[in-house]
Amino acid sequence: MRHYRQLTQEERYQITALLGLGYSQAAIAQRLGRSPSTISRELARNGQGGPYEAAVAQKRTQVRRSTAAKHHKRIPALIAWVEARLRDGWSPEQIAGSARAAGHPLVSHEWIYRHVARDQAAGGSLVTCLRHRRKRYRKRYGSADRRGRIVNRVGIEERPKIIDQRRRYGDWEGDTVLGSGSAALVTLVERKSGLVEIRKVVRRTAEATREAVIDALRHWQPLVKSIIFDNGKEFAAHEQVTAKLECPVYFARPYHSWERGTNENTNGLIREYFPKGTDFAQVSEEQIQEVEDRLNLRPRKRLGYRAPIEVLVGSLQRQRAA
Repeated sequence: MRHYRQLTQEERYQITALLGLGYSQAAIAQRLGRSPSTISRELARNGQGGPYEAAVAQKRTQVRRSTAAKHHKRIPALIAWVEARLRDGWSPEQIAGSARAAGHPLVSHEWIYRHVARDQAAGGSLVTCLRHRRKRYRKRYGSADRRGRIVNRVGIEERPKIIDQRRRYGDWEGDTVLGSGSAALVTLVERKSGLVEIRKVVRRTAEATREAVIDALRHWQPLVKSIIFDNGKEFAAHEQVTAKLECPVYFARPYHSWERGTNENTNGLIREYFPKGTDFAQVSEEQIQEVEDRLNLRPRKRLGYRAPIEVLVGSLQRQRAA
C-alpha cells in the first residue's frame, strides 16, 4: 500500500512551470508521478482561486504546518538531535524552548516526555537522562552554627537591594561541593545568567579556596560586582578576595541556603555528574571542565532559551566596549 507524502518545494516549482506551458492537471500528475487528486488538492488549497505560484504555495504550507494542532511525524535526524540534547543533560523544556527560539517549533516538551516513555517501555535508557527531584533538606530547628566565626564577616542583610532584584550582571554566589576525601569543588554562579565556574581544590583550606575564587573570576572581573559566600571557614580569606577582585563580599546566614538559591540549585546539577561519595582527587580537570561546559551551554527559559555563556559573554563585551 502506498502512503501519502507531502509535495516538495521542487515539485511545486515544477507544477508552476508545467501550468505555464499549458499542461492539464492529469498531465502534470503523470509527469510528477503523483495522483491527479493530489494535484487537484494542491491547486485548490494553495492556489485559492488565483494563479498558482510555487513560492506562495510553499509559504502557505509552512504556516499551516507550524500552526496545526496535530502530531507530526518526527524525522530521524530530529529525534537524534533531541536524544543527543537529553544525553547532554538538557531538560525537555529546554530542548523544546531552544528549538522554538531558533525558529524551529518542531517539538513540544510533552512530546519529548512521551518519547522518553516509549523508549523506556522498549528497554531504552533515555529516562536516566531526565533530571529527578532531589531530596529536600532537613530543617535544623534550634541548631547553632558550630563552624566558628569568620573575622570581619559582613552579613547578607547589609548588601544593596539591587542585588536581590537580579537586574544587573556581576553578582555571584559561592559555595563548595564536598567529596569523600579532602579534595572539593569550589563553585561560583552568576545570579542573573546562571553561568557557573568550577575549580577543584586539593584541600578545603582558606588559602586554596581564596586562590580558586580569584582564578575563577579573574576573567570576568569587569562583571564581578559582589559575591555572597556560604559560612564555611574555607571562605575566611574573603578580605583578600575583596582586595584582588575589587568587589564586596557578603555572607549568607547560617543554614539559610535559599539565600544562595542559584548556587544551591547549580550544585544540585553538579551532583548529578559527581554524586555524593565522589573522591574529587580522582576527578580530572578535564572532567570538571566538561561538566562546567555542559551547564554553561544549556539554554535557559528565563534567558529566552539562550545559554548562560552566550548571555554573559555578550554582557562582558558590551562592558569593555563602553
